[in-house]
Amino acid sequence: MRFEGLFIAGAAFHLPPPVAVRDAVRAGRCEPELEASTRMLSVRVSDTLSAPEMAVRAARAALRSAGRDPADLALLLHATAYYQGLDEWPAPSFVQREVAGASHCPAMEVRQMSNGGMAALDLACHYLDGAPEDRAALLTAGDRFCPPGFDRWRTDPGTFYADGAAAVVVTRRPGFARIVALVSHSEPGLEAMHRGDDLFSDAPFTHRRPIDMGVWQKAFIARHGMPYTATRVSRGGRTSLESVLAEAGTTLADIDHFVLPNLGLHRLDSGYFRRYGIPVERSTWEWGRTVGHLGPADQFAGLARLWRTGRLEPGQRVLLLGVGAGFTWSGALLEVLAHAGGYPDGHGDEYGGEPRDGS
Repeated sequence: MRFEGLFIAGAAFHLPPPVAVRDAVRAGRCEPELEASTRMLSVRVSDTLSAPEMAVRAARAALRSAGRDPADLALLLHATAYYQGLDEWPAPSFVQREVAGASHCPAMEVRQMSNGGMAALDLACHYLDGAPEDRAALLTAGDRFCPPGFDRWRTDPGTFYADGAAAVVVTRRPGFARIVALVSHSEPGLEAMHRGDDLFSDAPFTHRRPIDMGVWQKAFIARHGMPYTATRVSRGGRTSLESVLAEAGTTLADIDHFVLPNLGLHRLDSGYFRRYGIPVERSTWEWGRTVGHLGPADQFAGLARLWRTGRLEPGQRVLLLGVGAGFTWSGALLEVLAHAGGYPDGHGDEYGGEPRDGS
């Protein structure tokens, strides 16, 4: 869908310290062949803060960078993919309460796995479309992929999962980027790719702990075949990409920056670079390989990184692409309106030291 009068006014992230992939290999937590195929350098690991606590830090920074009062919020959406630290507990309400002065607006969770942040952006745009100009939406995304339920190195073979959170502020007033178009597409025929042959159970981690996505994927392919799987995955991604470009009236050649999921190089190459001819140098790969896959927060964090480092120039076009189990794909086309230098400090919170040993 093409939008008029919707903007990104602020973006930020909170990332914990990095753990070097080479150290994980030496410690026997990661296979050497995966280090070679992914080309990842490090993964962010939180030993203390939970996912919602990191989301609060990102949210506060995003609101500061947007110059917006929390009381202006008409909506708060918190995207998640994994356990938020407590049982039967509303993490979005915690984020709302911890953001000083937050309004009594609806605060809801979006659980569309790794496409959760993009799904939240889609929902917020429809929510704000046509709303009064003084209204805004705060979107947060955050996860902590930790033991005993999740093995960040092996749960999803070929993707290393990172801890962290990111946030964006969507407004009706002009911000640093205009939302030109946003499209989401789903393929429920692939739902069982993250279920396999497992039966429904009465409690978490009944089948296995830690989670092993490889078991599900192998069972799905054994049942449906690789051609069925590959065709639908390819078709879903291409439909989302081509649709958002058509809505925006542009082409891939016109895109200055591509914000992609923080996957390993093998998956990015087969899913984006080689498949669509996306130039690696126009993507967030070089930074993403030092972060790891943040689940639903990849796109918000990548956008914040581009903005806070001054890489976004007025007139440039930025394409955010996301995909999550289910499957859903989303694409958002942004037009940059202002340089980061025109906004307050506080675009993000990132550990700046050398990679360390960690879990």
